[in-house]
Parts: sequence; structure tokens; C-alpha cells
Amino acid sequence: MLNSPPSFSILALKNQLLTLALLVSTLGFSQNSKPQFSVIADSLIKVNHKAFNALDYAIYKNKYDTLKMKIFAERSAEKNYPQGEAFAHIMLGNQYRNKSLFKKSKAALNKALTISKEKKLIEFHIVSLNMLGVVERRLDNIKSALAYHQDALQLAEQHPEKTKSIQKSIAVSYNSMGNIYLSLKQYDLALQVFNNSLKIEKEANNYLGLAINYHNIGAIYEEQNQLSTALENYKISLSYNEKINSDVGRVICNTSIGSIYIKQNKPEAALKIIEPTIPLAEKNQDQFYIAFAYNTLGWAHLKLNRLELAEIWLTKGLNVAEDYKLKSSIADAYLHLSELNEKKNDFELSLKQYKKAIKLNQSIISEKNAQFVSSLRLQYETEKKNNQIQALASENEIVKLRLEENKKTGFFILSGLLALGIALFFINRHKQLKSEKMILTLEQDMLRNQMNPHFIFNSLNSIKLYIINNEKENAIYYLTKFSKFIRKILIASTEKQISIAEELETMNLYMNIENIRFSNKINYETIIDPTVNVDSLKVPSLVLQPFLENALWHGLSPKKGDKSITVHVYQSKKDYVSISITDNGIGRIASKAIKENKILKRKSLGIGITKQRLENFSQRYVHSYTISIEDLYENNKPKGTKITLNIPTKEIKKLR
Repeated sequence: MLNSPPSFSILALKNQLLTLALLVSTLGFSQNSKPQFSVIADSLIKVNHKAFNALDYAIYKNKYDTLKMKIFAERSAEKNYPQGEAFAHIMLGNQYRNKSLFKKSKAALNKALTISKEKKLIEFHIVSLNMLGVVERRLDNIKSALAYHQDALQLAEQHPEKTKSIQKSIAVSYNSMGNIYLSLKQYDLALQVFNNSLKIEKEANNYLGLAINYHNIGAIYEEQNQLSTALENYKISLSYNEKINSDVGRVICNTSIGSIYIKQNKPEAALKIIEPTIPLAEKNQDQFYIAFAYNTLGWAHLKLNRLELAEIWLTKGLNVAEDYKLKSSIADAYLHLSELNEKKNDFELSLKQYKKAIKLNQSIISEKNAQFVSSLRLQYETEKKNNQIQALASENEIVKLRLEENKKTGFFILSGLLALGIALFFINRHKQLKSEKMILTLEQDMLRNQMNPHFIFNSLNSIKLYIINNEKENAIYYLTKFSKFIRKILIASTEKQISIAEELETMNLYMNIENIRFSNKINYETIIDPTVNVDSLKVPSLVLQPFLENALWHGLSPKKGDKSITVHVYQSKKDYVSISITDNGIGRIASKAIKENKILKRKSLGIGITKQRLENFSQRYVHSYTISIEDLYENNKPKGTKITLNIPTKEIKKLR
């Protein structure tokens, strides 16, 4: 009679004992005994670990050795052990990534992904997706990185058994998505997912995960110029990296801390922490962080006006970044080199370098504007024109001496008047360029505010839900509205002012789209008094959107029950047209309390930009614009907010 199979607990104990034996034997091998790893590989395959974490524990430090992992992959393939083959390719992919060999990294990870899919190894499948996402994020390929991490997160959350490996993968997905949101300047979303990841890592007591998340949270605060809070988080991250003795972690944290010191105008302190970090970065051979460290060291020297040293280190950072196609590091290097050449008064080269930085950043995120480029161009052109004026002044001085010698005072006066006229022309032109630059900046900020990627993503996501739910008519209806709205914004962005009728039509499209996210429960109404000719009266393009957005998300979003917004166009007094926006939301006091309770407070720029645009618009009119805000009450209880915009209509007569 055949013996019955041993119980699960006995098998598990047996595997643990074999694993411990393998670990002991592994520690006995020297670094130069790599061929002997074949014996260990065969023993590991015989144990036949199924779980990712168990195999990771059994492999121990051998996973950092690419030669050993190649042996393990070959042996696993020969012995038909797909878990080992997938694991080995994941480890190879990670090591190649850490050396910035991204092509080889993606090839290895895609091999692991294919094996995991074919053999239905869910844990290995999720890890492969996450690691591919990390590679794409290193390359600043935002869209593909986010797609990989979202797929990994979806697989992990849908899996009924939340093993340690799957929990860790969920934390990695959250963390990486947080980095992507951070690069897109979606700070609320970034902080939310970092905190989700942090919670999992705290429960698992994973020091590495805690170090990574605290560093990334520090990066959010650094982006928002909350430097003290950023520094505090970076130091917490560094303390965890010290506990796990991670040189890579030390490089990352020390360089980030140095960056904070530079921004706090403490470049000497930055040098003290970054200079010892450079050899450590070079030793680890992770080109991504080597470029980061070189650039930051060059930046510190730049702030101390050590231009030669700054140029040496920034050039080294640029060379490394270009060799390994690290877009964000290339952009950073060009940005600092632009500042360096500006200090050297080489404005033309500075402008070229800044343009390169902007172009690279726009390939990562399309929200960057050309404000610095415009400023630098203006500075360069002004300097050039000043030189021309000085040259003219010198020529006039020579003419003056000749005229004095020849007693031709008439020609001297004429030349002086000509020089004065030229100077006045250039001064006036300088003012005009400065004004045009300000207007261009405002228009760019306005367009960016309307074309918020978060709004576009949510709108398309809402339309996608209609498609998924087979609500074709709603999907077509709202897709048509959305396309019209985007076209209206693009057209409006090229025009400084439009008719009130066109503005109301655009806002009607905007409210239609936003209303999807409120399940179409907002009653939006437009009232136009018959005395107002909305087709002929002009307003700055897209001027009402920030006020409607405030009413939606601060007044109506937290409210339960009926929700309404009314836009009323009327003539309250001579030479003005009034537009009021009335909502029945929770009121400003309650809205402010909600905002203050948020962990991360984002400052809205839409209203401020709109006020500046209205101020610029009013310069052509006899009167200036006014804005009034009224809190509405009923039985001493808030019942909404009313914003009234009084826009001038009487233009200043121009002299002919």
C-alpha cells in the first residue's frame, strides 16, 4: 500500500529547513565561486517554492548578481520551473535598470511578464508590471509607466488572497503612481497614494518602503516650496536608509537634502553633504542618481558664483544624462547651465539652453509655459538695444565735437534730438515688450487653468463609463459637448476678448461636462435681460469659468440635496454690464473650514489670473471692472454665495 502524502505543515517545515540550509551554503561561497552556484540553483529548483516572497528569501543576496541570475534562469527553464525563470528575469531587469541599461532591463522584464502570463503566476505577473512601470518612469515615459502600474494595482486588488508579496506590490504601485502624479503636479493625488503606500509599509514594518515613501512625500512639499517640511521628511527617509544600510538611499536622500539647502540659500551646507555623496553614487553605478548628484553639486557651486566648478559638474551631469537618455536630468542640467550663462552675460546661449530644457520638460508634461524664455529673450533684446543706444550716443558725441569745432550748432541739436527720439522709441518698445510678455503669461496661465489635465482625464473617464454601461446616446451626447468645449477653449485662447453670447455658450458646455460628475443633479440656468445685447458686448475670453468652478467644487460639491447655479446678465448702472453667479451651496465659511482641515492645501490660481486679465482688459475703458461677493442667508443659515462681476462697456476715445 502506498504511503499517503505528508501534510501541508510538514511540507512547509521541510521547505523552510532546506531554505535555511541553502542560505548557510550560500554564505560559505566566496564571490569568485560563481560556477558553484549551479548546485545551489538546482537545490532551489528542487525545493520548488511557489510564492514570490519565499523564493526571494531563499535566493538571499544572490539576486544582486547578474551572472548567478542568468544561471538560475537557464537552470529553471531546463527543469521547467517557471517561478524561478520569471524571478531571475525580474532580478536581472532590476539590476540592469539600476545601471541605467534600460533596453536590457525592459527585455528581461518583458520575458518575466510573458512567462508569468503564460503560466498564470499572478504574484510574478504583478511584480513584472510594476518593475516595467518603474523603468518607464525613469525614462519619463509617463503614460506607459502609469498604464503598467494601474494594471498591476488592478490585478493585485482583484486577487482574493492578499499575500505579503501582493500587499508589497500594492504599496509599490501606489508609490510609483504617486511619483507620476507628482511629476504632473497633481499634489493632492500624489499625497493620497503615497499615504496609502505608507500605511501598508508601516503595517509590514518595511524600512525600505518607509524610506522611499517619506522621501517622496518630502518631494511634494519641496515642489510646493514648503522647504522645512520637505527637509524633515527627507531626514526621516535618511534615518530608515541608515537602518537598512542602503548606499543608494543615502545618495538619494543626501542629494535631495542638498537641494533643499540650496533653495534655503545655504549652498555651503549643500556642498558639505553632496561632495561626500558623489563617490558613493559613482560606486553604486546607478547613472540616474549619478546625474542627479552631479547636477545638484554643480548647482551649489553656481549659487556660490564658482562658475568654472559649476560648469564642470553640470557638464558631467549633462553628459551622463544624455548617454543614458535621462530626460528630466538633461532638462535640469540645461536649466542650471542657462542660469550660469546668464551670469556670464551670454544671454544668447542661455536662451538656447533654456529652450532645450523647456522642450524636454514639455515632452514629459505639457503644462510648462515659456515665461522664463520670454523673460530671457526680453533681457537679451533689451541688452542688445541698450548697446545700440550706447553706440549711437558715442557717435553723437563725436558728431557733437565736430560740430563744435565747425560751429555748426544746428546739426548738433538735430543729432541730439534724433538720439533722444531713438532712446524714447527703444524705451517705449521695452515697455511694450514687457506688457506683451505679461499679457502672454496671463493668457498661457489662463489656458493651462482651463485645460487642467485632471479635468480632462475625469471628463473622458466619465464618458468612458457611459460607453462601458452601454449608454450610447449619453456617451455620444457628452463626447460631442466635450469636443465642442475643447474647440471653444482652443479658439478662445487665441482671442483676447469674445462676445458675452460666446462666453455663455462656452460656459454652458463646461457646465454640461462637469455636471456628469454630479450625476446631472445640478440645475444650471442662464438669464439674460432683454435690455442687454450679449452679441455686441465683449468680455475677456473664458473669464467666467474660475467662478463657476469655485461654485461647483467649494459650494455645491460638499452639499446634500438640491443644487443649483444661476448666471444672470443684466445692466445695473450706466456704462457697465453685470454678470452674477449665484449658487445655493454651503457658503464661504463652511467651505473655508473644510479646506483648512485638508492635509495638503492647494492654492487656486484661477481667480487671481482672472482678476489680472480683467484689470488689463479694463485699461481700454473709461471705468475699471469691479467684483463683489455676497454671502446669502435664510433664517440666519447660509444658503449660498453670489458673485457679481461689473464689466465696463464704454471705451476710451482714441485720438485720430
